[in-house]
Amino acid sequence: MSFAKDVKGQILNVPITENCCRFAFFSGLLRACGEYDEKTQKMSFTTDVEKTYEFANELFKSLYRTEAELENSTGYKIHKTSYYKVVLPPAYTHQMLTDFRLIQPTGEFDINTIDESIFECDQCRRAFLKGMFLGCGTSGIRLDDPGRTTTGYDMEFVSKSHDLLQITAEVLAHFDLTPRGVKRKNHYVIYIKESSQVCDLLAILDAHESVIKLQDELTLRELRNKINREVNCVNANISKVVEASISQRHAINTISDRIGLDQLPEDLQEVALLRIANPEESLDELLKLSLTPMTKSAIYHKFKKIEKIAKNLE
Repeated sequence: MSFAKDVKGQILNVPITENCCRFAFFSGLLRACGEYDEKTQKMSFTTDVEKTYEFANELFKSLYRTEAELENSTGYKIHKTSYYKVVLPPAYTHQMLTDFRLIQPTGEFDINTIDESIFECDQCRRAFLKGMFLGCGTSGIRLDDPGRTTTGYDMEFVSKSHDLLQITAEVLAHFDLTPRGVKRKNHYVIYIKESSQVCDLLAILDAHESVIKLQDELTLRELRNKINREVNCVNANISKVVEASISQRHAINTISDRIGLDQLPEDLQEVALLRIANPEESLDELLKLSLTPMTKSAIYHKFKKIEKIAKNLE
């Protein structure tokens, strides 16, 4: 199951108990994926999560004492994804469109503007966002697929209506979330990419299991990055030690071949012999093996003197 579908499933596990929030939920859901047929006066919506029908139907029954109809009970597939069409009770269409603030005073069906009165309480805004995400929400996050790596964390709302997404962005801003917008072909997208804000949005949607999963993933990813940084640092240090040792042994061999090591001052002879006896050790290890107390800076500069002498001899 994709991360987005998992989030939608969690949204559907939390009942909406207040009528004002139920109206706000449908206001978001029908704006996101609803369709109004003026000829038949039928209102319907399409979803890729079959459980949405059961959830919506319970809300319909609580509000209007009637049931919605699952027109495609087996679903129809687009790009291997199954979709289900839910038809609202036609006899209540006008009443519902009015309650969900989906018609203008002129009677025109409108998803691009919103009457703030639909938000009677703070939970109404949460319910609206739940409906919107169920209808047009998606995510590029991959947590349960070991074959794919997640390069970023994002939650998106996708629609052909720029104005609808602007409304959604304003509702998100109410919760101190700052979505960005982009156009992809014939669709508009608003998205949240910062991991902390993604977790905040998941919490607003009552997808608490996904919050925990994402936070675990973020912790694991940070741990992996830390280990990689440490390994890279160790490897880099090893490379430096090897390169320095090769350069120092080359210089020592040059001096030995040209004039002999006994021509060097005693302090330089000592470090030269230390290096010959311990070709793979770092300067720190050589200091431990040295019979003459000295600092790391001192032994470093002694090797530099040896390399300079060898260079002059060459």
